[in-house]
Amino acid sequence: MTSILLVEDDPSISQPLSRALERESFSVRLVTTGQEALDAWRQGVDLVLLDLTLPDLDGLDVCRSLRESDHRLPVVILTARSEEADVVIGLDAGADDYVTKPFRLAELLARVRVRLRLVQPRDRAEAQDVKLDIRAHRAWLHGEEIELTPKEFDVLALLVSDAGHVVSRQRLMNEVWDETYYGSTRTLDMHISSIRKKLRDDPAHPRLITTVRGVGFRFETG
Repeated sequence: MTSILLVEDDPSISQPLSRALERESFSVRLVTTGQEALDAWRQGVDLVLLDLTLPDLDGLDVCRSLRESDHRLPVVILTARSEEADVVIGLDAGADDYVTKPFRLAELLARVRVRLRLVQPRDRAEAQDVKLDIRAHRAWLHGEEIELTPKEFDVLALLVSDAGHVVSRQRLMNEVWDETYYGSTRTLDMHISSIRKKLRDDPAHPRLITTVRGVGFRFETG
């Protein structure tokens, strides 16, 4: 079931909106603070509906944190801030959509469905000379199939699917492993090293997988 994180501290808005989303067969997790939103996101969600006026953190800072950690996560801002400058700031902070209060429920639900359609997982991903069949868990380099462990494939699939963008260490650990994994991120480095060897990518002068120090990794587009 598609999960939606609703970040809203006004019950007059959150309660009827939660019920409407559940009627649309979404699983809704409601939180009322920015920190709760960040904690809930780490447990995995498909879309975030985010109020900007929260009791602890500025919603824009929450949006920036989400976008920095997860490039593909749809974030829709719900706010009473309706000036043109506010909209621009919200979109620049990484929001995919900006809806002002009061909003029309049918329109909001339509926007949610559109955003979710745009991030439906693809069956295939491709960048440079690497091709992946995501459903079949198969990978090819220059047309020659390469053998990857399940975790190696998941890491590579995330990188290739977001080719040209940095995928953070946190996102890789969250999505390939999970929040119950207590091992060192050294595990991730070992998997990246193994993937590079199988792709014949020189770690000293990488052509495919670049390390972005202090952030994560990027699969180059060419």
